[in-house]
Amino acid sequence: MTWARILAWRLRRQFVSGGDGPDAVAVVRRLCGVQAQVASSAQLAVAVRSARPDPGEIGRALWSDRTLVRTWLMRGTLHLLPADALADHCAALATLRFWEKGSWQRGHGVTADEIAAVIDAVPRVLTGDPLTREELVDAVVAATGDAHLREALTSGWGALLKPLSRLGELCYGPPRDGRVTFTSPARWVPGRPGTPPSPEEAGVRVLRAFLGAHGPATPEMFDSWLFGGVARKAVLKGWFRDLAPELAEVETDDGMTLLIPAEHVDDLAGTAESSAVHLLPGFDQYVLAAPRSLTPLLPPELKPKVSRQAGWISPVVVHAGRVAGVWEAKGGDITLDLAAPVPREPLAEAVDRMRRLLTA
Repeated sequence: MTWARILAWRLRRQFVSGGDGPDAVAVVRRLCGVQAQVASSAQLAVAVRSARPDPGEIGRALWSDRTLVRTWLMRGTLHLLPADALADHCAALATLRFWEKGSWQRGHGVTADEIAAVIDAVPRVLTGDPLTREELVDAVVAATGDAHLREALTSGWGALLKPLSRLGELCYGPPRDGRVTFTSPARWVPGRPGTPPSPEEAGVRVLRAFLGAHGPATPEMFDSWLFGGVARKAVLKGWFRDLAPELAEVETDDGMTLLIPAEHVDDLAGTAESSAVHLLPGFDQYVLAAPRSLTPLLPPELKPKVSRQAGWISPVVVHAGRVAGVWEAKGGDITLDLAAPVPREPLAEAVDRMRRLLTA
């Protein structure tokens, strides 16, 4: 199986090549989440895949319909996720309790007892209306009686709150006067199950969905996407073992053995290699869900321009499934930095489409 065919299949499964995503929730669900640290990038990631791009759709889904949630998930980064998928992702992610490590506690200036106190207090104080970060910190300090927690909770990018998101006890609420708020998923998410799913069943469901959009892939690729490459090996093996009856092996043209749900094998085999050109935004799942070392997708010479300092992932130009360059919006126009030849007319069409999305 050629990588060109695999990448063409991924582009179609991810609603890129067809631009036919039915709505924001369906797009986010197919992608297994959309990274949302940069809100405009998340907006573009959904819009470029949508049959009818709607700039207000994500906001309505988050704060009115509550069919999307925003919280820290994969690799500890902010993501949009369908509200009804949150319990599975949290159950799978909670198998790795990084906050219980002494090195993490020392790095964030807290003791094991203090982080345990935070984890105990936050669900108790998030029983009413959503709280701003300042209000949440005040409430936690009052509940624990530990003033030292104020400094730890207000520093950094919410590091001490990330364990709560992974445990399914915290998500973003609607903005208030330009400030973020936090709330409890148990209160905020309609129909949230009272009993969390088992990590074994939840992990299998997350894995199945991942392989259906970002596969075929290896266990290491899945680990890299979900945990940043630090999954508990026994847990990871268990998920793949439990899903094994549904999986098929695919041999690539460079000698790799990948796994994909058997139900997709015929569709993958029948997918034609693509010569299309696409512009994708920064932090796009097409790039993020694959290792930066996957050279059929990301040529080594482009890696420094795509994967930059402080975890920044550049907007990319994709040709024939492969990253061919990067782009940025400047002064109301789009500036390209190409490292490989790209057909002029399809590139112009892709640029024009992105320009329209940027000004919508």
